[in-house]
Amino acid sequence: MVDVPLDFTYIRRKTNMFRKNFIKLFAVFLFIAVSLTPAAAQQMLVFSGTDTQTAESVGAPGQTISMQSTSGSPAEIKSVYSIFKNGPLFPSMLFTETIFDLRRAESSLPYWVNTKEEFNRAKQYAAGQISILMNNDILAFYGHPHSPNMGILGRYNLTELDAKMSEVAAEYEAVSGGRKIMKAFYLIYGTVWPEGEIGFLNHNSVMRYINYGLENDMLVILDHQIGRFDPIDSLKKMLPYLRYPNVHLALDPEWRTAKPMVDFGFVTGDEINKAQQIMENYLIENDIPGERMLLFHQFNYMMIKNRGVIKSDFSRVRLIHCMDGIGDPEMKRSSYEYNAQADNIPVKGFKLFYNFKIPGAGFDNPIMTPKEVYELEPRPYVIMYQ
Repeated sequence: MVDVPLDFTYIRRKTNMFRKNFIKLFAVFLFIAVSLTPAAAQQMLVFSGTDTQTAESVGAPGQTISMQSTSGSPAEIKSVYSIFKNGPLFPSMLFTETIFDLRRAESSLPYWVNTKEEFNRAKQYAAGQISILMNNDILAFYGHPHSPNMGILGRYNLTELDAKMSEVAAEYEAVSGGRKIMKAFYLIYGTVWPEGEIGFLNHNSVMRYINYGLENDMLVILDHQIGRFDPIDSLKKMLPYLRYPNVHLALDPEWRTAKPMVDFGFVTGDEINKAQQIMENYLIENDIPGERMLLFHQFNYMMIKNRGVIKSDFSRVRLIHCMDGIGDPEMKRSSYEYNAQADNIPVKGFKLFYNFKIPGAGFDNPIMTPKEVYELEPRPYVIMYQ
């Protein structure tokens, strides 16, 4: 017998090759074994709100299982589930193409179908992120429905008022630079009386304007003159009307006094912030969608104390800083420039006064044109006529 020397290099190469192939094969087998356990099979099923079989059997109480697929009938998918749950793996499951088919079927299924309630919530949230002033300016006629001396709103019935507002809106739209004009009724909801008492507009009168606005795509702004009362309590009095989607709120610091027509009233920056927070909380807690405006008036430096602390970054409340006060165009521009210095409140409003020849009543002389109003810096987005 002839001894043949061993080629250790050859043996070592073959051994390494075998070891590598064995490791690869073992890794594939382990992957399949782990991936296709009953728990993994359950994950291939999709929980939704649209099927007939409850998920109690797979440990997901309260949910349902969607068995539909683009690559197999519901019965076929159900039979795969039965194999996974009740018996050993079927041999075909050891073939990668079968696994890929199941993975494709799994990926074709929706992972979640929103309930109607969840869909509505998402819709409300989206609506809440769109500003009421997006592509729109607001034109409002101001006054008390039962008093022709408190502004133009009380001098005409609803249809006449709407028609007159439409005429003025057309004048503004002609020079607005492409922005639309939304019309609004600006109602004095809480009127200051002697000694700072407040008289409230009755509910039926408020609802006439709200309902007309809903039917004719018009806003309603409820204004509270505060009197001798707390501005936060005054705001809270109006909050229930926010359930109507066209309603917005306003506070008038001028009349926060026990001596109307004698003393100027005021609010503080902190009170305005608190009012915004309470208004936003009310919208959220009551699932009321959309953004709402909170307007406040100023024509004198004393009317807003500590103005620099006012915030305007609430997500659901759009704060509007409105210039009030009568005068000729130069006087009104000067007052507006003072308001414009408060750049922490970037959205501005502007108020004009008609001359109805009421003894003792102030008015603008001459009244500014829409073009002149839009030339103010910064441009006002809410324009009111009293």
